[in-house]
Amino acid sequence: MTNVALSAMLGASPPPGYESLYFDRKAKELRGGIGKYLGRRTPDKVPSSYMDDLDYQEPLPFEFLIYVAPEKIWRADMQRFRERFRAAPQNRDYFAFLKATDGLLHAQGPARLAIALESLDKILREIQSYCGNETEIVMFSDHGMNLDENRRIPLASTLRERGFQVAIPAFGLCSYAALYCHDDNQIPEIARTSAEVNGVDFAVYKDGADVVVESERGQARIEYWPDTESYRYVTVTGDPLELSKYQNQVATDAVWFERTAGHRYPNALANVYKSLFTDRVKHTADILLSMKDGYYYGWTPFGRFVSLKATHGNALQPSSNAFLMSTHRQLPAYVRADDAKALLR
Repeated sequence: MTNVALSAMLGASPPPGYESLYFDRKAKELRGGIGKYLGRRTPDKVPSSYMDDLDYQEPLPFEFLIYVAPEKIWRADMQRFRERFRAAPQNRDYFAFLKATDGLLHAQGPARLAIALESLDKILREIQSYCGNETEIVMFSDHGMNLDENRRIPLASTLRERGFQVAIPAFGLCSYAALYCHDDNQIPEIARTSAEVNGVDFAVYKDGADVVVESERGQARIEYWPDTESYRYVTVTGDPLELSKYQNQVATDAVWFERTAGHRYPNALANVYKSLFTDRVKHTADILLSMKDGYYYGWTPFGRFVSLKATHGNALQPSSNAFLMSTHRQLPAYVRADDAKALLR
């Protein structure tokens, strides 16, 4: 997710939640939501300190209006960037965040995005010509996308029918879900039930110092030893993360990254483990769900007027793998979000 990813990539403060609508654990209520997009970008609407480093970002209402008038919004966003860059001092780095491409791909698909990227390419070529060939341009994304037609999973209704009390912030149409449980003792049962919902790939939750992975393909545990930065993948039944060839092997974080950077679930163990044990957000969920490609969870009214052409948020390759490119440097084949800052600043 954008704010989660960029706060990690830029070493910034974690956002309150995974999206603008989030569950506040202390207040025990949902906060944020559609009100974030009304009016100006005031301090209470800034989710993370990474925004302090931005020289350009789109006006706040653009984030929502891209779904209403996509053609006008992406063109306005890029033209504003072009004008702001030309007016900026030319003796320092310039950091721009072009967010309209995200909404454009969500709602319009890759064909329309390609037109926008061609326009951006012309702007960047103009910038390099204007500033000189010695000027390095670094371009990167905060996440990837699956390019499937997506349908909503019946998550909340299924859990209600089973009698569980769970808060599930539903806002963007994304391929993950965050669950906050009323009764901690029910977390394992709720995770198992959620993993049975059609469209859910797997569920994860904490069990002491371990993370449990529940899936229709079975159950596994991820163990971690902080003193040696080592992980072990222990299958209980089946093989939910498709890592059976390495099961029960204790290996360092670096070794696991080498093994799984190009895996179907990129950087599988560290990515899943840290989703619950690292302060990615201020209000970490009790259970996180990763959907299969082709499925999403989100705000029902939003889904009624947006025909979802693509989405992101799950742990699979299309969503997890972003891109990073430079006009002047040969970059590594794989870079973790947590290690990206040195390459971006």
